[in-house]
Amino acid sequence: MDFQQQVILVSGGSRGLGGGIVSDCLARGHIVATFSRSSTQFIEDFQSKYEGTNAFLWEPVDGTDPEQVKQFALSVAQRYGRIDALINNAGIGSDGVLGLMRPAEIQRVISLNLECAVHLTQVCSRVMLSHQTGTIINISSVNAVRGHSGVSVYSATKAALDGFTRSLARELGPRGIRVNSVAPGYFESEMVGDLTPEQRNRIIRRTPLGRLGSIQDIVAAIRFLLSADAQFITGQTLVVDGGITC
Repeated sequence: MDFQQQVILVSGGSRGLGGGIVSDCLARGHIVATFSRSSTQFIEDFQSKYEGTNAFLWEPVDGTDPEQVKQFALSVAQRYGRIDALINNAGIGSDGVLGLMRPAEIQRVISLNLECAVHLTQVCSRVMLSHQTGTIINISSVNAVRGHSGVSVYSATKAALDGFTRSLARELGPRGIRVNSVAPGYFESEMVGDLTPEQRNRIIRRTPLGRLGSIQDIVAAIRFLLSADAQFITGQTLVVDGGITC
């Protein structure tokens, strides 16, 4: 394996931001393993493109099932012999006043947004520790930085990821493993697809850079944190929001 080539595990890589991360990592010559609950045209296209190679792996995994999540990470480590980077991207949004949310919906958000990342990180960090190197990136949100009505459970999971990041950075840093968060603001994705034109314009007016973000804006930050240029950065939350939280 080429020294510059990394084995990167991306959770929730079948579409949206996850799909953008997968595409960018593959384009840069890395090996990518990802999972989602079900396949998409995006996944099928990459399976066809990389058929006969070892560069791309996708499996159906329910991110709310700890055993499925752990087994996927173990299978990646066994297949490639290492895991150089983990990007905890899997997650779902959740809108609604807390008092009206069903317990099952609350648990689903917590399971996928937070517990999935914890279980994946536990397995992947053990693999990284054996090599004394590795990078972990947690996809957080500006909702972890600033409160917004109607997203309390979602915000709680993302704030927990940031706390997870800081503690793990201290825990794993002495063993050569860096841990950071990326906190996207509002960017073009399914999560903003239901906004009315008035809501979109209001967000744009409040954003100093005067636009919604793009998937590539977020991917660029992740690419930086994976790179050699970020080797002295750990325990940080990199906010990519066009300045809306400043």
